[in-house]
Amino acid sequence: MKRIPDPSLFVIFGGTGDLARRKLLPALANLLHDVRLGPESRIVAVAIETNLDDDAYRAFARTALTEAGLPDADIAALLPRLHYQTIGRADGPATSAEFQALATRLTLLEAEHGLPGNRAFYLALPPQAFVPTIDGLGGAGLNKSRGWTRVVVEKPFGHDHASAAALNRVVHAWYDESQVYRIDHYLGKDTVQNLLVLRFANTIFESIWNRDRIEAVQITVAEDLGVGTRAGYYDRSGALRDMVQNHLTQLLTLIAMEIPSAYEADAIRYEKIKVLRSLRRLDLGDVVFGQYAAGESHGAPVPGYLDEAGIPPTSTTETFVGMRVFVDNWRWSGVPFYLRTGKRMGKSLSQIAVRLRDTPTSLFASYDEPRETADVLLVTLQPDPGFSLHFDVKVPGAEFRMVRIPLGFRYRELFEEVPEAYETLLLDVMSGDQTLFVHSDEVDHSWRFYSELIANPPAPAPYPAGSWGPPEADALALPERELWQERFAEPRRGSDS
Repeated sequence: MKRIPDPSLFVIFGGTGDLARRKLLPALANLLHDVRLGPESRIVAVAIETNLDDDAYRAFARTALTEAGLPDADIAALLPRLHYQTIGRADGPATSAEFQALATRLTLLEAEHGLPGNRAFYLALPPQAFVPTIDGLGGAGLNKSRGWTRVVVEKPFGHDHASAAALNRVVHAWYDESQVYRIDHYLGKDTVQNLLVLRFANTIFESIWNRDRIEAVQITVAEDLGVGTRAGYYDRSGALRDMVQNHLTQLLTLIAMEIPSAYEADAIRYEKIKVLRSLRRLDLGDVVFGQYAAGESHGAPVPGYLDEAGIPPTSTTETFVGMRVFVDNWRWSGVPFYLRTGKRMGKSLSQIAVRLRDTPTSLFASYDEPRETADVLLVTLQPDPGFSLHFDVKVPGAEFRMVRIPLGFRYRELFEEVPEAYETLLLDVMSGDQTLFVHSDEVDHSWRFYSELIANPPAPAPYPAGSWGPPEADALALPERELWQERFAEPRRGSDS
């Protein structure tokens, strides 16, 4: 059944920023096109620019939506629903009077368009703006209304365990946990959600999803880009905070969780928290940091991290993290989970590789066909989403040779269109579905797990741009390199090769 949320006001703090321009506005336009955003609903952009009004913001949005490739008809349908409110300034936070003016504007819009008082506040802001914005909303009474009120907080949620706990205290001073949507856009990807379907709707996989049948799991989120225009933010955060503590750890919980009692937010969050609580204390010897040096990307030379604009020449910020972690519970005891992420890697790739245990003996060793690799299940999130199970078959012919082949599917081959993650997540916010959002307890346990590493980070080892990380991390990866780099294996060497 198609979900059509109740009419609402969707308020975007940072409405002129990059996230709003590239992701939020296109997602809202697509939801309107799909009749998932009621015609009564309105979008209010909030930003510091004083030279904008409703008409000027609509012109800004038209340009953004055109650049995103949306049809003219969809752009024309969204523009009349957009409004703009100036708040704050570049040299300081917004005043209480400005938040009161925003509250008055929202009340007038609701009266003008017959809206029931449902409001979502999306904080597409730098992390340092979260606390004053949340306090400003609460102080102006914008933590409640005649209908529902929800606040969406972008990552990173805190910089470490202490700051995350402090931010949670501020949030909970004004908003109940049921009103809070901590967004991790990775969880909105259909392939990520399909992890639960793959595991719990298919007996063949759930029956082998344990330490008896699985030897290791690897989660790779690689980017071929450098820091780009995010140098200031990235150098303060690094790969551990930017990717591992949130994206990769969330994927880990979905892979390792037990079957929830129901497909609903509270039940799924409960099982994810159990995984985080079961993580073995991190062995700092099982962690490798790296920092990209000059190299090549797509055949063109690119600078090293220390030569990027805005990066201090003495920076020790990591652009690569490889680590081995363990989930100490009945299902996963002794099974290593390898987490790997980095910038300026060999290609952009987000993938989960599940390595099954090998057969007890090498039956075909007498044919010079040693069992060098195991069967592997790949879940590819990008660039070509889908699943594939890689296993051995005999090559036809008189001579005995084996080759590993993939059996699977790609989304683009079966479905005409896969929605963007932000479309799914914004629809969930307006529908009141917290399943794909992060609970405060998840934030707490995740930061707590990485606290010792944050306090004692290893020195980053250099790796050339365009490679797959520093050699020191080779032991923190599955041996099936040709698979997790998205290349099919060549036929194994046999008697006639």
